[in-house]
Amino acid sequence: MLVNPNKTSVHGTCNRTRRPTPGSILVVDTLSPDLYDAIVSSTAVVCTRGGRTGHMQSLCRSRGIPVLCVAPEALPLLTGEVTISLDRASVLLSGAIPAPRAPDAGFDALEDVDSVCVVIADSTDIRSTNTVTQLERVNRFFIREEFACLAADLSPIDALRAGVTEAERYGTRIAAGLCAMVEELLPHQTLVMRLLDLRSDDAAQITTDVRVDDEPNPELGLHGARWLLEERLYPHAFRALRAHLRHHLGPESNRVTFAVPFINDLTEFLRLRRHLGLTDDTRLGVFVETPAAVHAATDFCQAGASELFIGTKDLIQFYLAADRGNHLVASIYQTRHPAVLAALAQAVEAGRRTNVPVHVFALGADADHYVRHLPTRRLMMCTAELHQAARHLATPVPAR
Repeated sequence: MLVNPNKTSVHGTCNRTRRPTPGSILVVDTLSPDLYDAIVSSTAVVCTRGGRTGHMQSLCRSRGIPVLCVAPEALPLLTGEVTISLDRASVLLSGAIPAPRAPDAGFDALEDVDSVCVVIADSTDIRSTNTVTQLERVNRFFIREEFACLAADLSPIDALRAGVTEAERYGTRIAAGLCAMVEELLPHQTLVMRLLDLRSDDAAQITTDVRVDDEPNPELGLHGARWLLEERLYPHAFRALRAHLRHHLGPESNRVTFAVPFINDLTEFLRLRRHLGLTDDTRLGVFVETPAAVHAATDFCQAGASELFIGTKDLIQFYLAADRGNHLVASIYQTRHPAVLAALAQAVEAGRRTNVPVHVFALGADADHYVRHLPTRRLMMCTAELHQAARHLATPVPAR
């Protein structure tokens, strides 16, 4: 299983059209951004390639949509109605559903967490989270700009390369989506948007009017902060976005902050602030997801970074040289490797020394371990896994 929510089985009709079919099981070779609508309308996804922390797999985790990876030769067999046995990571073409396995409980340490930042796909995730009484510690929600684009049916590269007017229109539409999210916030909550981090291979799937350069290794290519610095019209979009927030939200616009993705060092951070035209009093967070950024964590804090977000999914793959999108090296991609834990602790300590909040992203299976073995009381978690944690915390402990 690439993504396995708190379910034991899913039954449905296979959808091989790549178009949204509500309630179906999406069957594709590889998950990509152009499948956004088809993914979010599905009850499960079966594919042949990918890793459990890939970009679109993260969308599935946020929505609680299970993803099963099968051998390529098995994919053509999946037609009509099938049952996916999640606890056994298999697909049943016919026959009875096997007896479920009791889910593992791994959220006890969340009682010790002071702050939770929830990774969302749209405003419905905020609404559903705020109805759960066990989640009072949720004080931030986090949205990727690329997910906001997909939800609004926007192609950012097309817009940003079509001139100032289209770039500004793009920023305004993204801001309108953020305004809808702010309306769902409780008084003590804020919203963080991670600035656009669209890899070339993903961009090519949703870009129509502009040629996207083919890169031999997109993960290590021109994306994140390095792309934002190269994109001439992105500052126009960002200014229009912030202006729309101020106009429609007034003082409430301060509840929306931003974070820089895929950045290495202080030089990039300062250059990007200048590129975006930010004043000294404008808050900007930093995503720590490369080894270089871990070593620059103190520099970011001292230079005025408002928050640090440790993106463990990318950080782990770079520390261990194991592609997070490749299931063939899943055994090497270890979320609790000593080198990984040392890096996380170093970044957390940098924030503690400078009084800058540091949020560590944790898969549901790692939440307890991180709380117990790292000097942090601030976590980031996907919506569906956090809801699973809430159900666990609400379940009475059997008397002995």
